[in-house]
Amino acid sequence: MGIARGCYKPATMPVYENILQAVGRTPLVRLNHITGPEDAAVYAKCEFMNPGGAIKDRMAMYILDKAEKAGQIKPGSTIVENTSGNTGAGVALWAAVKGYKCVFTMPDKMSPEKINTLKAFGAEVVVTPTNVPAEDPRSYYETAKRLHREMPGSFMLNQYHNPDNIEAHYKLTGPELEKDCRDAGLTPDFFVSGLGTGGTMSGAGKYLKEKFPALKNIGVDPDGSVYLDYFKTKQLIQPHVYKVEGIGEDMLCKAMDFSVLDDVRRVDDKQSFTMARAMARQEGLFAGGSSGSAMHVAVELAKELGKGKLVLVVLPDSGSRYISKFFSDEWMKDNGFLDPIDRLGTVADLLGGARPPVHTVRATDTARHAVDLMKKHGISQLPVLEGQRPVAMLHEVDLLQALLDGRHKLGEPISAVMKPIAGVVTLRTPVSRLKELFATDHVAIVKDGDALAAILTKIDLIDWLGTRVAIR
Repeated sequence: MGIARGCYKPATMPVYENILQAVGRTPLVRLNHITGPEDAAVYAKCEFMNPGGAIKDRMAMYILDKAEKAGQIKPGSTIVENTSGNTGAGVALWAAVKGYKCVFTMPDKMSPEKINTLKAFGAEVVVTPTNVPAEDPRSYYETAKRLHREMPGSFMLNQYHNPDNIEAHYKLTGPELEKDCRDAGLTPDFFVSGLGTGGTMSGAGKYLKEKFPALKNIGVDPDGSVYLDYFKTKQLIQPHVYKVEGIGEDMLCKAMDFSVLDDVRRVDDKQSFTMARAMARQEGLFAGGSSGSAMHVAVELAKELGKGKLVLVVLPDSGSRYISKFFSDEWMKDNGFLDPIDRLGTVADLLGGARPPVHTVRATDTARHAVDLMKKHGISQLPVLEGQRPVAMLHEVDLLQALLDGRHKLGEPISAVMKPIAGVVTLRTPVSRLKELFATDHVAIVKDGDALAAILTKIDLIDWLGTRVAIR
């Protein structure tokens, strides 16, 4: 498809006045080993080769340059932003060159490499809890807003809701991708990108559709994020925590234009991390977990489409930010993503063929109805369903405390006392991961697709292990 393989092409390198001029112009690289000879061709845009290590360099530089020209950033200004790490690196890079201070808020699930990268640029980092709703004052969104209010003259990018995020990728990333393809004689059939803030897909995806009318845009969403369900049903699900970073959201972002999407596909943590490791070992592409998410879907598409088609996929950030996480065999084993721990089997193995009935409630059901169900079936928790999807959990202890405190009455709906789901697994989840989930909740919700398949408790795991593991 137009590009010779294995050829070194020496070129005269440009000379820049500063490192910001090196943002962009990243290579487009064909996969040669992860895909098969009968699969569609997959070309990866290596955004991890930006100076700050991520595609976010483009958006950060575009928004900050525009704000500085408009007088919104002045000498002595402090830049404040909530970030999963990559936008922060792009902002910190720009601020270091320009001479501004930065304060970033980050969720505590992010890798230490990301936190230390921001500090290396001289930024201040405020770490906040991951497992809280976006509107909670402790979230990294709300903490950043508070810090911005408390710092007169500060500037906040507001990447999740800023239309300039989309504009940056429409004017920078999209045209560069088109030029890459035109110069190499390539016509892409599909464009695959992870959905985080939504800026890359909304901007570059829109631009590419205008230039290649037959192209289809495929968004990638991790299990636990809200985008896939909203795209398909226009309803928000209850999000839950997942481990892959820099992709997915627990809220709708104004930088996400759903009209440019043709489809959204879901990936889980294990698929993301396994593919990221495979890219490094088989293709020499040292990229992050969200790159693994996008590539997993790109390779799926390549197999479905077959020879003669072409898939473009964006690799947003560098693997150097995850050395202590999924590139560590120990971390993968500890989190149940890698043998030999996986020898215990999967949740499907634990459940076996016969699955016990799951008693559920709706958010509109009364506390009295929930109490009657708990007493009748001898259970202490009830999944709360919306349609067939589990959206929350009602725990006996929470309901009891609310009744004792006088905050709730038996005739009132349970919506006021139900809690977010802390532990969600699929039938493919390794049994070894249940220990981690039971540390944050009394039960694990088992999903088959988007539907509730079962619930598991600690005693279920103990009983099953007793039949599998010899106790000495």
